[in-house]
Amino acid sequence: DLSLLRFISAELTRGYFLEHNEAKYTERRERVYTCMRIPKELEKLMFFGIFLCLDAFLYVFTLLPLRVFLAMFRFITLPCYGLRDRRLLQPAQVCDILKGVILVICYFMMHYVDYSMMYHLIRGQSVIKLYIIYNMLEVADRLFSSFGQDILDALYWTATEPKERKRAHIGVIPHFFMAVLYVFLHAILIMVQATTLNVAFNSHNKSLLTIMMSNNFVEIKGSVFKKFEKNNLFQMSNSDIKERFTNYVLLLIVCLRNMEQFSWNPDHLWVLFPDVCMVVASEIAVDIVKHAFITKFNDITADVYSEYRASLAFDLVSSRQKNAYTDYSDSVSRRMGFIPLPLAVLLIRVVTSSIKVQGVLAYVCVVLFYCGLISLKVLNSIVLLGKSCQYVKEAKMEEKLFNPVLTATPGKPAGKQQSMFKSNQG
Repeated sequence: DLSLLRFISAELTRGYFLEHNEAKYTERRERVYTCMRIPKELEKLMFFGIFLCLDAFLYVFTLLPLRVFLAMFRFITLPCYGLRDRRLLQPAQVCDILKGVILVICYFMMHYVDYSMMYHLIRGQSVIKLYIIYNMLEVADRLFSSFGQDILDALYWTATEPKERKRAHIGVIPHFFMAVLYVFLHAILIMVQATTLNVAFNSHNKSLLTIMMSNNFVEIKGSVFKKFEKNNLFQMSNSDIKERFTNYVLLLIVCLRNMEQFSWNPDHLWVLFPDVCMVVASEIAVDIVKHAFITKFNDITADVYSEYRASLAFDLVSSRQKNAYTDYSDSVSRRMGFIPLPLAVLLIRVVTSSIKVQGVLAYVCVVLFYCGLISLKVLNSIVLLGKSCQYVKEAKMEEKLFNPVLTATPGKPAGKQQSMFKSNQG
């Protein structure tokens, strides 16, 4: 006989056994452990990737000028020895000279862009309009990065293509002008981004900075509910690495401009410090939450980030081989979408306009600073190469370095990288 008292008693004393569905609960527990491991594994990948971007970025300021000087010296002196059958310049030297010339031309072109006028023009806009502009700039930056490396690669290949082959291109000069135009426009785009961020830092109520930071959390909504394969997550991780490094450089530019306005008063640096920390912390938090839920919804383990790191390390080690088909900085550009030339043009423009060099002592300081940058670049490259060899060895990918089957042609670098990564997943 059923009664209300019996029903309540049964509800209070009813038992159940979780071990009857052990597999389900074990899987749920592993998901929790995976989410707990994501921050550590993701930041290890980010840390390695950011230093890869830093290495490619420092290359533009340190080794590239020296390589251009050596290439020009060879170009001037080699005909004196009567070596007519040999090339005047090797393909790598031609590419170095092209990069150097593009850098110099775009730097002088940037002098015609008035930063102060741009700052006051942006500052006069409403908060909502600036928020929309900043979102449009982020989209435009991704589009520029995706197409920009193709423009530069087309120039390098057109300038170094063997003469005996049938040429199906418009010529080196048009490609060169396209590359100069691209780098100049991309540098202006990044300058507008930095100016908008500077306006947000200097706003009295910080409302614009808060809205721009909240835009990072909107990114979570657009990512976590999509279907992701391991290859898609790898591309997204590379994009996040590039975005984080670019934001660090933008913050550096904002700090330089603000310190110049306050006559390099060190007290003002502490005024900027909380906002800088807030922007960096929000970026890290968004990346962690985004990757944690993507891996959860797509049943991807945290170990995949070690595989991604090994793949990036494989790129670095491959570019150091004698038969490498690309420079390391270009390899980073193709993999992560990080193109250092526009960012370098803007940083040189900001530094030269913010810091005045006068007197012998000032020039000595510049030379010492340049030597310090070279030392940092060499040290960073040595450490990265050592860690990369370690990661490649741990992933058991050494044989792929010497396997001619996986060596891509210069025209298809992306296919080589994808096949290597997919084989690593298997």
